[in-house]
Amino acid sequence: MKMFEYMGKELFAKYGIPTPKGRMATTPEEAEKIAVEIGGPCVVKSQVLSGKRGKAGGIKFPKTPAEAKAAAKEVLAMTIQGLPVECVLVEEMLKIDKELYMSITVDGSAKQAVMIASAYGGMEIEAQPEEYIIKKHIDPELGMHPFFAREVIRRMGVAINSPHGKEMVKIVQSLYKICKEKDAELVEINPLVFSDDRVIAADAKVTIDDDAMFRMVDLPFVDDKSPAERAAADLGLSFVELEGDIAVMANGAGITMGTLDTLAAFGGTPRNFLDAGGGTGREQTAKALKILLGLKPKSMFINIFGGITRCDDVANAFKDVSTELGGFPIPVVIRLVGTNQEAGREILKSIGIEAFDFMQDAAKRVIELTK
Repeated sequence: MKMFEYMGKELFAKYGIPTPKGRMATTPEEAEKIAVEIGGPCVVKSQVLSGKRGKAGGIKFPKTPAEAKAAAKEVLAMTIQGLPVECVLVEEMLKIDKELYMSITVDGSAKQAVMIASAYGGMEIEAQPEEYIIKKHIDPELGMHPFFAREVIRRMGVAINSPHGKEMVKIVQSLYKICKEKDAELVEINPLVFSDDRVIAADAKVTIDDDAMFRMVDLPFVDDKSPAERAAADLGLSFVELEGDIAVMANGAGITMGTLDTLAAFGGTPRNFLDAGGGTGREQTAKALKILLGLKPKSMFINIFGGITRCDDVANAFKDVSTELGGFPIPVVIRLVGTNQEAGREILKSIGIEAFDFMQDAAKRVIELTK
């Protein structure tokens, strides 16, 4: 579960991490009132669960309460990367002397948390050379001790005994405490700002493990699923929206990942990840196909290696949808192998579809059709 920035900052404040003065608003009038309380230039920031808000125009820098009201009105009417802006964060404008980066996330392969930090934070952290990025794993048996924090801060080029360094030691320890106590998969500050003698979290990104939410009764719940992701979840399917143009359905997490990788290897761009699973029947499969069509892809790739999944169920579901719509509206390529494959292929032949034997051949064909 991803938390909005203002929620992340509220959580930071509870753990002693300094944040800018301000709070969330849902109307222009609320934004104006908060700006009056701040008593100076402020920032109006769109609250959506996506990056690149500044580049999209979702961050404004009003100098007066009246300007804050106008800025909030403009931002609240925006849609950023397909996400409507329903609230804004109004907070003091900081004097920024330096921007740094700091986060703790989970390294699944190492089975440990890992601290990631850089003396070069800000909007383009992803573009920083590897030598500017510090990564240090945290032994779960030792936990977070001051010596660990001091080592990271020293490598960032900050004097340990300076006001900045002393404050950063506390922040590193607090980040780890949040990760441990709130089952966080990611806690990120970008940028962490030096403002005179202060060290302030100018942004906050917090992601909580979905499987731990049942015990996080003190945290707000954020439903960050898109309408398509919500519809797939209601069917019990694993589904993630992506940014390509080829809709994908496969049966099993491994084969679905393999399908996405194969498309990418041949120059295709998947529109989604959809694992239809092993027990999905005819009706559920038909509903899943309609969800994929709702994404408005240029083409569709159905990759079935049937074990528990019956190929005739998949074929019948496809035929049902095609018949209902008066023909399938986009180019489709189907690879169909496994349980009841001959029956499934006969069903597809009856509506003019020839199934492929091999994933690579099918992937190449759907990319050709897409282009």
